[in-house]
Amino acid sequence: MKPASRKTEIITTASRLFKEKGYNAVSMRDIAQAMGIKASSLYNHISGKQEILSTLILTVAREFTSGMEQVVSKNVTSVQKIEKIIAFHIDITVTYPEALAVLNNDWMHLKSGDLTEFITMRDSYEENFRKIINKGIQAGEIETRHPEVILFSILSTLRTLYLWYEKRGKLDENILKRDMVAVLLKGIVQ
Repeated sequence: MKPASRKTEIITTASRLFKEKGYNAVSMRDIAQAMGIKASSLYNHISGKQEILSTLILTVAREFTSGMEQVVSKNVTSVQKIEKIIAFHIDITVTYPEALAVLNNDWMHLKSGDLTEFITMRDSYEENFRKIINKGIQAGEIETRHPEVILFSILSTLRTLYLWYEKRGKLDENILKRDMVAVLLKGIVQ
């Protein structure tokens, strides 16, 4: 097996274990055992658990950052931007469910440089989202509500979507996008 594919296999196995047990509870020996190899073999492909954690979290964080940059650059209404944000959150949830769990639950275990990079990306993402909401309120597209409540309500739902999605047996993505946008933007009252 090529080193690049073995590294991917290590990261994939570790992401599943990190999601199940948490970063601190998983050892390199656990990862090797789940792969059916010796722990010392892992070090031919990665430097350690911290590299795995950084790869998982920063890959997903960069996906979010890239998605937000694309949304911000579009010349569409704030509501349309929020619809696009919800859609790419769903795409990331479906593509990286285990890595997303690691990002949400274990980001604080990143080492200083990677931690700083992650926090910078997260803060920038939230600030861009906040600006979209504020612009939508000012334009009369979004009801006048506290922007932080709107931001919290949408992001808390989207950040934990991987938990719900896993239990529901992989609901059709298009239905999920349609209905999630409708509920988060229009509510449930007729």
